[in-house]
Amino acid sequence: MLDALVVAPHPDDAELGMGGTIIKLLRAGWSVGILDLTSGEPTPLGTPALRKAETAAANACLGNPWRENLGLPNRQLEPTLLHRRALAGVFRRTRPRLLFAPYWEDAHPDHLAATKLVEDARFWSKLSKSDIPGTPHHPERILYYFSVHLRIPERPSLVLDISDALDAKLDALRAYGSQLVDNQPADRIGVIDAVRDRTRYWGHFAGVAHAEPFASREPIGLRGLGDLLL
Repeated sequence: MLDALVVAPHPDDAELGMGGTIIKLLRAGWSVGILDLTSGEPTPLGTPALRKAETAAANACLGNPWRENLGLPNRQLEPTLLHRRALAGVFRRTRPRLLFAPYWEDAHPDHLAATKLVEDARFWSKLSKSDIPGTPHHPERILYYFSVHLRIPERPSLVLDISDALDAKLDALRAYGSQLVDNQPADRIGVIDAVRDRTRYWGHFAGVAHAEPFASREPIGLRGLGDLLL
């Protein structure tokens, strides 16, 4: 059903880490989905209803990919067997070839739990003779996006040009007013400006205006060296 599924701990993580790539994939004709694991609430300025409305507005900015929320507990997300089974069931139902998960190093416990859940559920999704609903399915690859809460240098395996999708990505981020706009201290750089600076930084290394970085635990195959050239 889906070519790619982005698994996000909270609404806004997919947009922060790889909103431009989601837009580019949709424009290229890919079938793309986003699965938010939790509501992301409570937060200082948010409510469940407001966060749901913001997510819908952000999704429209991306190009309206398939999107669901798994309804797992925010701030208490854990890679339990029950949560693993629920996520494996989504993999079987949506049958993505490519998974995107949060980078495996982070200060936020929910992000670490989400990464572990994706990796474990990917394995469980292929198991036969299980009580997981649906037909066994094994997503071919996981790529990891960066939406981290550590001040560490990102160590990507590849970067993707999002120059012509940057404005739409930033519009999607602005849709999360309660999270990324209204709560920003006046004496510090805002999240959206920081994201723009980050995409410009990675674009510099790729020879383009803006890019998003991704990591892989496994070698990345190319059909030819021409794939290295932008």
